Amino acid sequence: MMKRIIVVCEGPTEKEFCQDILLPHFQKLDIVIEAPLIKQSGGGIVAWRVLKSQLERHLAEGDAIVTTFIDYYGIRKDHEFPGWDASQKAPHNIDKVRALEDAMRNEIPDECRHRFIPHIQLHEFESLLFSDVDAFARNFADYDLDLEQLRRVVSKFANPEDINNSPKTAPSKRILGAVKSYSKVLDGNCVAMDIGLERMRQCCPHFNEWVSEMEKV
Repeated sequence: MMKRIIVVCEGPTEKEFCQDILLPHFQKLDIVIEAPLIKQSGGGIVAWRVLKSQLERHLAEGDAIVTTFIDYYGIRKDHEFPGWDASQKAPHNIDKVRALEDAMRNEIPDECRHRFIPHIQLHEFESLLFSDVDAFARNFADYDLDLEQLRRVVSKFANPEDINNSPKTAPSKRILGAVKSYSKVLDGNCVAMDIGLERMRQCCPHFNEWVSEMEKV
């Protein structure tokens, strides 16, 4: 009997990623991936109380594992995620994210907490695309792309998940600055499929931890 993982996705790009990249991988492990969007959202994060309510509804469906695929970049204090204030005192962004994930897990009722895998992507979906920026050259015309600009970004960070999350320098903003016609919804998963899951896992440690945890269900 195939196991089931419900990945609650922040937006359509994350949903497509689950369907096009995660699903084929997990089917080989006899695991089905379902990827509903966050309710009450046109694409983007919502208040924790709204997200928590949806997570608990999915957990009540049966024996499915439930997880999240949301961007750290979009979470704000007024979304009232558990542990937000304490997490912001952590020295590094990865520590902030892990503190939030732990607090999210602790908010889920005891009887189903073991079936919840919180995941917040550092800093957003586009971080994964910096795992191999040459993939942009394979998907965009030369006149539309400043590949050297993307390569310079990669050279400044230990891994793509370290690329910072200010409004001007978040991964998506850096891509838009180098790829004139880039569209997250239209192009994001084309580039991701070109890069491949294994390369992204090699380059993005927190993302790899998430995939590895799902593989163990």
